[in-house]
Amino acid sequence: MEKLAIVVPCYNEEEVLKLASEALRGVLEDLVRKEKIAADSFVLFVDDGSRDRTWELIEAEHAAYPSRVNGVKLAGNVGHQFALTAGLITAMDRSDVTISIDADLQDDISVIEEMIDKFHGGSDIVYGVRKERKTDTFFKRTSAQAFYKLMGLMGVKTVYNHADFRLMSKRAVQEFSKYKETNLFLRGMMPLIGYQTDCVYYDRKERAAGESKYPLKKMLALAFNGISSFSVKPISMILGMGMFIIFISLLALVYALFSYFTGHVVAGWTSLILSIWFLGGLQLLAIGMVGQYIGKIYIEVKNRPRYNIEKILTQTHGETQENRKE
Repeated sequence: MEKLAIVVPCYNEEEVLKLASEALRGVLEDLVRKEKIAADSFVLFVDDGSRDRTWELIEAEHAAYPSRVNGVKLAGNVGHQFALTAGLITAMDRSDVTISIDADLQDDISVIEEMIDKFHGGSDIVYGVRKERKTDTFFKRTSAQAFYKLMGLMGVKTVYNHADFRLMSKRAVQEFSKYKETNLFLRGMMPLIGYQTDCVYYDRKERAAGESKYPLKKMLALAFNGISSFSVKPISMILGMGMFIIFISLLALVYALFSYFTGHVVAGWTSLILSIWFLGGLQLLAIGMVGQYIGKIYIEVKNRPRYNIEKILTQTHGETQENRKE
């Protein structure tokens, strides 16, 4: 039987961590009892530089359940995508299959068994996909739908209504570990791996406790990062817009010449000012867009470590100090 690691990135999750630990340990015990996973399967909590008692609680859970709860403490806050990556890479050599899930328990843990069944059926990646978004506000629901449609238009492969609740086989994680880029957008990277995939569908729940760590600002940043990391279409769109404006300018030139020779010249201060402002804004937009891509290149070529692991709590070696960088 395969050894399962459930990877849980955490940032300031003291209010929900014990609940998450209890729920996920229960899932593991149930799957072990049904002989679907190995007896030494475990939960791996990744502390993403939390400023509350999250790491203390992880240590306490590990002390109480050393064979079930492991922990990774990052040296600083690096963001959800990096923290999740750190957990996956850490679990890669300690397990045969991993499942990533957020600590807020909004994703339905009851479908984990179905994920395992699909893995045994030959799937290397199993996506957890929301059936619907009734629990979301109107703004969040419509903005999410717009995001997935925009990603599709930009040529980015994603699974509709899937976040970061997924199962990955060991070989899928090994292939993912070869992707060394700094600008991470895991939802777009997973379809690039290319192994057999499947989906399980569930209804998303309300957050068990605490507050969301993904406000609008972070959601917009994630969306832009996803588009700019996987598509150059925004630059192509600017080029097309520039060509269109040149075409309109030629038409305006023909109209101006016609007006001049027919004696219908009228002072056009307003139209002139509007044109200047419009073209100036368009130029700044184009420069800014190109600058974003150049900035990403700048970050990538520096090749700095994506995260630094400070401590690891394992079921066999206890607590160890680490300076490992990835």
